[in-house]
Amino acid sequence: MLKKLAKIKYLPNNIQIIEPGDHVICAISGKKIDLDKLTYWNVELQEAYFSYKEAFIKRENLDKT
Repeated sequence: MLKKLAKIKYLPNNIQIIEPGDHVICAISGKKIDLDKLTYWNVELQEAYFSYKEAFIKRENLDKT
């Protein structure tokens, strides 16, 4: 494994790897997300989320603004 932070472009239903790596960081929790386990992200904000819980928290915070 590379043990390196990947640079990713988040697309609808897919991702594009800009710089190779093996993980990204959750925008809410700061947890490391292995690329093979990356499931949740926001295309508009270009952010990754560790799980549906973090994605839900982000969505709630956006709805409040």
